[in-house]
Amino acid sequence: MLHLHRKKTFIIPGTFLLLGLLFFASPMRAQQRDWNLWDHDEKPYYFGITLGGSMTRFHIEQHSRFLQDDSVMVGEPGNAPGFGLGLLATVRISDRFQFRFNPQLLFTARNILYTLKYPDFDGQTKVEKPVESVTVTFPFQLKLQSDRIGNFRVYMLTGVKGDIDLASNARAKKAEDLVKIKKYDYGVELGIGFNFFFSQFILSPEIKLSNGIPNLHARDPNLIYSSVFDKIQSRMIVFSLHIEG
Repeated sequence: MLHLHRKKTFIIPGTFLLLGLLFFASPMRAQQRDWNLWDHDEKPYYFGITLGGSMTRFHIEQHSRFLQDDSVMVGEPGNAPGFGLGLLATVRISDRFQFRFNPQLLFTARNILYTLKYPDFDGQTKVEKPVESVTVTFPFQLKLQSDRIGNFRVYMLTGVKGDIDLASNARAKKAEDLVKIKKYDYGVELGIGFNFFFSQFILSPEIKLSNGIPNLHARDPNLIYSSVFDKIQSRMIVFSLHIEG
């Protein structure tokens, strides 16, 4: 009898514990199923498209000749807008990490502002020279995402990129009034974004800093607008809108 009584005292608390876990777990599962695309995180991979705008500029280092130059008094970069279109492929690594490939076609025009000591052919001492680019960029990124809060989530990303400038003027023969830019570039990226889950898709606004590493300047000492610079690197702030499925 004592043996049977002792067995009941263990069975009854165990039963209440199991019922309690089911009671608290069931509303959580039910709440998750009320979310839009509640099973999306279980996908091993998914795709999307990207629409983006950017603010671009050059980071410039003057050449030692600049102090000796008697034509150009000031040469400094300016900001210019751009836009881009791209595709998106994301692979799930874990609940927290994802790998993303986001190739894009970017249209940009980075400006350089000059102050001349003597007026040019148009009688101007303030001259703006745009450097137009059509760039194919290949970013590889690692995403770190938060827990999902209803139909919202925040994430951070870091990665590397490789660029090909299809409009590079580095080999232009008649480039007396241009700054020659090389065709290939690479750099690092860092950004933050937000996922908004809708019934049929995910809308993800994102802001990203993108910095080029190599020197893009194909310097020609015979060109007035090019000879004053030694090193030119790309800088970009990118505002993207991803539509993912």
